[in-house]
Amino acid sequence: MRDLTYPPIIVACKLGFRLLGQHIDLAGGHHVPRTGGVLLAVNHVGYVDFVYGGLAANPSGRKVRFMAKRELFDHRWTGPLMRSLHHIEVDRDAGVASYRKAVDYLRAGEAVGIFPEATISRAMELKEFKTGAVRIAADARVPVVPVVLWGTQRMMTKDHPRDFSRGTTIVIRVGEPLRPTGEDPTAETAELKARMTGLLEEAIRAYPAEEQPPGSWWVPQRLGGSAPTLAEAERLDGEEKRARAAARRAKRNRQAD
Repeated sequence: MRDLTYPPIIVACKLGFRLLGQHIDLAGGHHVPRTGGVLLAVNHVGYVDFVYGGLAANPSGRKVRFMAKRELFDHRWTGPLMRSLHHIEVDRDAGVASYRKAVDYLRAGEAVGIFPEATISRAMELKEFKTGAVRIAADARVPVVPVVLWGTQRMMTKDHPRDFSRGTTIVIRVGEPLRPTGEDPTAETAELKARMTGLLEEAIRAYPAEEQPPGSWWVPQRLGGSAPTLAEAERLDGEEKRARAAARRAKRNRQAD
């Protein structure tokens, strides 16, 4: 697959990390194989997760093709960029095409990134996982590598202002590969989530205490933070979904007038 855009984007991102004085704490990158198809399952706490999630494969020299929502591809600026990087468009109302494209990429030896939670977690904990990750990996006969990010939510996430202050630490933890068979996607998804839960707690423990004081809004309540609980976050997600649906209906009505 030809990559005219990806290499300069990687260079630009790394330059951006340096200009922001960020400390990237990456461990476990060796678990990403250097060749062959591999699916990276990444937690989702912020809007820039696909940028930092790709760093998990950097030690192996891989470029990750992320599965991302259609809205990013429809945007006048991000759309051409996403397509030039060969990311995979996901239409949540018709996901078969993106599923097949991900399988084709993996069978062709590409590294593909997926967010098993589908949407950002306001609770800063792992939400319910969709079974798509293990089913895609099983169909393509490739390993799933669990990846956890921590700190990206401080930069840009739901319900909070953007903050690109200098000196932010980003912790990335990469776990041992799983090899789903597809025989029991529910059980294999539960195993993936359990592995990523352990990695998430490891990442939170590794985060510098001076950057993560008690009561921080980006830390789960059960760990001393003030993020919404999973139940509270689910309620907020529902409200957001209904508001977006209402906005789409209103837009269609205006167009019809």
